[in-house]
Amino acid sequence: MLSNLIGMTIHVWVPEYTSAVGGIQTFSRFVIRALRDIFPRVELEVFSKNDTSFPDPTNNSATIFRPLGWWPTRLRTAAFAAELTQRAVRERPNLIITTHANFAPVANSMKSLLGIPYLAIGHGIEVWDLKQGTTWRALRAATVIAAVSAFTRDKMSSVLRLPKDAIAILPNTFDPEEFYPDTRKPHFLLARYRLRPDQPVILTISRLASAERYKGYDQILRSLAKVRERFPDVRYILGGRGPDRGRIESLVCELGLTANVTLAGYVPDHELRSHYNLCDVFAMPSKGEGFGIVFLEAMACGKPVVAGNKDGSVDAVLNGQIGALVDPDSVGDIGLGLVQILAREHPQKLLFNPEVLRRKAIEVYGYDQFVNQLQRILQPLTAKSEVPSSKLNECAASAE
Repeated sequence: MLSNLIGMTIHVWVPEYTSAVGGIQTFSRFVIRALRDIFPRVELEVFSKNDTSFPDPTNNSATIFRPLGWWPTRLRTAAFAAELTQRAVRERPNLIITTHANFAPVANSMKSLLGIPYLAIGHGIEVWDLKQGTTWRALRAATVIAAVSAFTRDKMSSVLRLPKDAIAILPNTFDPEEFYPDTRKPHFLLARYRLRPDQPVILTISRLASAERYKGYDQILRSLAKVRERFPDVRYILGGRGPDRGRIESLVCELGLTANVTLAGYVPDHELRSHYNLCDVFAMPSKGEGFGIVFLEAMACGKPVVAGNKDGSVDAVLNGQIGALVDPDSVGDIGLGLVQILAREHPQKLLFNPEVLRRKAIEVYGYDQFVNQLQRILQPLTAKSEVPSSKLNECAASAE
């Protein structure tokens, strides 16, 4: 049993842990939480490149947390690499896990110099079109390499020239205890956004930035003309903040959608579940998503989702079994999908059964499944460090 490991140290390298909301950040937090559940006895040291503060002690699984975000931006990458190297040389961890591909070159150096094995994880666009270089070579040299979806695995297999079965799949996950259906739409959000309880609501949560436009919020705006033909009072709530907001505001005015669109701004974590329960459909017809944790969160709240059919979103909705897939490049296809769901006319009837939709999401992508899969991936990396139960009994006896 991996839970029997003692005297072992694991270094985990993450871009952020507390200071940002995003797919890789959320995934990193689940990795650290799962590592503690799998290895309750190990020294778990987390290094965060961009955090400037420490996590809440009541919600922190790390033994030691080292934030490096206080370095100036221009120096931070070099400072982070130096810290990772110095600590690895000094502490000789049994295993390194990097949740972002950009950190893999340092891990590869530690493997070459000190023989430390490492797990490298790929998510989406950061690895889909990777050119040959230090990161490319470091991913190929990883002791174990994993991807968050079959789509990303296939992309990595092609780019890295590795067989598909050489890349493990560790799908994103969610916490079913945080995301669950409400019996009615949250009153405080109805009041905030001036909505009637029966008013159809479409929701997207995304950072508003030029680099995030692949998530499809422009396409949803352009599809609203078709949706309004059937639902004149439809409201599209776009949650998130970023430098693209001004351009989006101009587009809303240009399309004559002022009465139908609400730019909600930043949605804090404690209001996410309420926003999912406010909507009638969660839509993110992206074409550059590695997976899409937001789809899982929405489905856990019993909400139908609309996803793009050209990226890792296909994995999140099980190739259309638990979500509606649309062509992210077709405004007409997106509009049709939204209308079919709002009118409850979509051929996939599971979308209108919140209890079954939630159960399916948990069965496939719940946290317990994530822990089990991570444990299977780590088994060959930690087998040599496992302590026999007889030794554990000796240690316990000597401690007494």
